[in-house]
Amino acid sequence: MTDHLRYWLGFNLVPGIGPRRLQALLDTFGSPSLAWNAPPARLSDAGLDRRSLDNLLEARSKLSLDRELEKVQSAGVQLISWEDQAYPRHLRNIYDPPPLLYVRGTLRREDEWAVAVVGTRRASAYGKEAARQMAGGLARSGITIVSGLARGIDAQAHRAAIDAGGRTIAVLGCGVDVVYPPEHRNLTREVVGQGALISEYPLGTQPEASNFPPRNRLISGLSLGVLVVEAGARSGALITARFAAEQGRDVFAVPGSIFQRNSEGCNRLIQDGAAPALSIRDIQEELSLTMVEQQAEVRAVVPATDMESRLLGQLSSEPMHVDELCRTVELPVAQISSTLALMELKGMVRQVGGMKYIVAREGSVDYTID
Repeated sequence: MTDHLRYWLGFNLVPGIGPRRLQALLDTFGSPSLAWNAPPARLSDAGLDRRSLDNLLEARSKLSLDRELEKVQSAGVQLISWEDQAYPRHLRNIYDPPPLLYVRGTLRREDEWAVAVVGTRRASAYGKEAARQMAGGLARSGITIVSGLARGIDAQAHRAAIDAGGRTIAVLGCGVDVVYPPEHRNLTREVVGQGALISEYPLGTQPEASNFPPRNRLISGLSLGVLVVEAGARSGALITARFAAEQGRDVFAVPGSIFQRNSEGCNRLIQDGAAPALSIRDIQEELSLTMVEQQAEVRAVVPATDMESRLLGQLSSEPMHVDELCRTVELPVAQISSTLALMELKGMVRQVGGMKYIVAREGSVDYTID
């Protein structure tokens, strides 16, 4: 894995080679190492334009991949690539997921139960209190809080999750070794202690304005749903909400006063179809997250089995009857029914009536990074 990681890291350091170009190279050469060392003519044939090709050739001549990998490891940062089983499953399924993630802290199996809480940097007292109550309540129920570590609502959401003893993930528009904003140094340290900092940007990347809209797609991509607590008509939180809708995630908004400009974005989201969030129960019920703590306990003591994997491979968002599952996997109904009952306790599937089952969101995730 380390051998491959240096090449994933190398490509991440080459300007102009993003997810689509890298995927084209992998389709052609089969591995990042072969793509990195391919002759220029073959790289051109694989679809690299002149500028990207020149950037890659320059990087190959100047970079020591071993030294770059050592820098990352010395900084206490872990790398997760597309080929790594630890890559967050919800994020993997978005359009153009980042090929490489930089992580400070820990990602855990239960972080698949995540809700993003975002909003304006210029939060009012109302917005701050709403963020604290919503994020704190969700965290206490076992749901991981994802946000962007910005001033205002983001900071309140992370702080509330930490104070509740829950988990929180901060997605950055800079390198994970850069503290931004600078006054969040202590908060950053606490997030690492009770969750993780994540970025697709190389170490040392400064927080340029152009970095933040792309990082918003990761905030929504890591989450089952996005809660916008307070946002003006031009708030960056609305970009996250738009990404969420495009990714098929649920969007929630806390309603606000029609006289406050800070509430204009949230009220407009509700008018356009977002679910109003008056309490954490509204979010939990919509996302089927009312029993997260119990499901986590079951998963902790009962490991996944080959049978669960086989049934997950057959189920989708379309209801499927137990009898049809029996015919497909060619196993007795009693064995399948008992497995489905346990999978429902784990939050992996849901019964939708008449002995029909569907996948609950995107199934289970089985990884821990410490």
